[in-house]
Amino acid sequence: MIERQCAKPACSQPAVATLTFAYADLQAVLGPLAPDAEPGAYDLCQEHARRATAPRGWELVQLVGPFESRQGKDDMMALVDALGLTDFAGRLPEASAEPAVTRRKGHLAVVADPN
Repeated sequence: MIERQCAKPACSQPAVATLTFAYADLQAVLGPLAPDAEPGAYDLCQEHARRATAPRGWELVQLVGPFESRQGKDDMMALVDALGLTDFAGRLPEASAEPAVTRRKGHLAVVADPN
């Protein structure tokens, strides 16, 4: 496997995070390194990921910080935590008999499972 480098010019550090843009929601999304290099996505080293900012008028959504351990978390729970969709004890809201949107942020929504 080839190690990808930071997309910042003159930086030769290994990439640890991927920055993408959700143009419709005016969001810059910083998350863990994507499995494959994608056009329009920017792979960043630890230092550049730490210093990343969103364009003026945009929101920076950090799914998983480059310094945060992901041990014991699956990707969906990391996303739920990053969007603040759990209560203070880390539980998802109670599910009703029918699936319903329990919380919405931008174009993302959490739908409760009736089971």
